[in-house]
Amino acid sequence: MPDTYTYKVRDRGGKVVSGDLVADSEALAVARLRDMGLVPVSVQKQKSGGMKMEIPLRPGHVKRKELAIVSRQFATMVNSGLPILRALAILGDQTESKELGRVLTQVRADVEQGNSLSAAMVKFPKAFNELFIAMVRAGETGGVLDTVLLKLADNIEKDVSLRRRIKSAMTYPVVVVCMVSLIMAAMLLFVVPQFKDIYKQLGGKLPLPTLVLIGVSDAMKHYWYMFIGAIIGAYFGLKRYRKTEGGRVRTDKLLLRIPVFGPLFHKTALSRFSSTLAMLLSAGVPILQALDIVSETVNNRVLSAAVADVQDSVREGESIAKPLARHPVFPPMVVQMLAVGEETGGVDTMLTKVAEFYDDEVTATVDALTSLIEPLLIAFVGAGVGAAVIALYMPMFNVINLIK
Repeated sequence: MPDTYTYKVRDRGGKVVSGDLVADSEALAVARLRDMGLVPVSVQKQKSGGMKMEIPLRPGHVKRKELAIVSRQFATMVNSGLPILRALAILGDQTESKELGRVLTQVRADVEQGNSLSAAMVKFPKAFNELFIAMVRAGETGGVLDTVLLKLADNIEKDVSLRRRIKSAMTYPVVVVCMVSLIMAAMLLFVVPQFKDIYKQLGGKLPLPTLVLIGVSDAMKHYWYMFIGAIIGAYFGLKRYRKTEGGRVRTDKLLLRIPVFGPLFHKTALSRFSSTLAMLLSAGVPILQALDIVSETVNNRVLSAAVADVQDSVREGESIAKPLARHPVFPPMVVQMLAVGEETGGVDTMLTKVAEFYDDEVTATVDALTSLIEPLLIAFVGAGVGAAVIALYMPMFNVINLIK
């Protein structure tokens, strides 16, 4: 297990500099400092500080944005002729993410022991997914690691941007629905009981909407803990159901059919499929291995099943486009573009164009949703609050007659 070492070194200008370094041993710490062009003066292992400890909430997990930054920096260093070991040491020390720094330190230790870079990264699936490892392996084999890392950085940055756009489109409606739910809960718990007392004093028969509203209010007032428990149970139940294979397939199908948001999820999945497959093929990854990776990284079981079927057909000697046409989830345009790419020998080029097309479509859809959701939510809020107010005031229309 790596330890932390406190060091004092002389830099190239002769200045004494001190700091901390994570390494598997003192000898490795000294070697790393020398690789960085520093002259070690003293290197000492830090003593454990009793109660001081750091417990990562998600061990091994690395943010996509941080991984993109490190990939781009790594590519620049490799392209500049810097040895991989020295590049990993610099990246592990300078990255702002402690978890990523720890992972890079362990990757460097494995590479130092004779493992390849991709083999060392396989041990950290939460930081480097199957796509990342396959691309690095292809870069090592073809001697174009810097080019592959730049492609990975571009792909990760594009994916992060895509997710950010989708989140921005969905944040507003979620916040509004939560606010409306709180307002309605406050009305049912505090306002409706006051009207109930008034109705009781006045007597008379109450309209059906008012009776329903009072019934819901009484239920929430006396069994509020059951409502909260039901919401929490539904959330965790759905989360657990999504982890099962059958549940994931059904919910992914449902996501593609949801009004308004369904087309956005569909276009996002097609963009991810096209860009990932194009990047793998352009890096020289074999078609069967590329399809296998795409089926795992496309993040939608409907598309994954279609890609797995295509993989079986390609294994038997068929083209990509022909089996792809059997699945309605892939539009005819995608199939035709792939067919042309196979005829001309430029499948990766065609897939890149398809990915760019769907990236633009996603951007346009998000912009359209942003302008469409606001009036829809205003109508939803008005209908919900208005229905409650009308149900409360309907008996008031008979107040004068009851008083007379």
